Amino acid sequence: MSVKENLSEAGSHLKQAAAHAGDSIKGAAAAAGDELRLGRANVKAELADTAVAGISAAEDLGAAAKEQMDVLMEKSRDMIDSAADLIRERPLTAFGIAFAAGWAIAKLARSGGGNEQ
Repeated sequence: MSVKENLSEAGSHLKQAAAHAGDSIKGAAAAAGDELRLGRANVKAELADTAVAGISAAEDLGAAAKEQMDVLMEKSRDMIDSAADLIRERPLTAFGIAFAAGWAIAKLARSGGGNEQ
C-alpha cells in the first residue's frame, strides 16, 4: 500500500469515528433530556403529594380544634347548670356570696383608686 492509500484509509476511519462520536453525543443528550423530564415529573408529583398531605393535616387539626371546643362548651354548660342548681337549692347563700363578692370588689376598687393619688 502506498502512503496515499494509507492516508485515505486513515481519513475514512477518522470520519467514521467522528460520526460515531456525534451519534454518541446525540444519544447522551437525548438520555439526559429524558432523565430531566422524568426528574421534573417526580418533583411535581412529590410537591403535589406534599400539598395534599398538608391539606389533610389542616383538616385534621380543624376537626381536633372543633372537638376540643365542643368539650369546653359542654363543661361550661355543666358549670352553669351546677351554679343554677345551687342558686335554686340555697338562694340566700347564693345571694350572700354574690353580695360579699361585690363588696370585696368595690373595696378593692376604692383602695386601688386611693393609692394612685
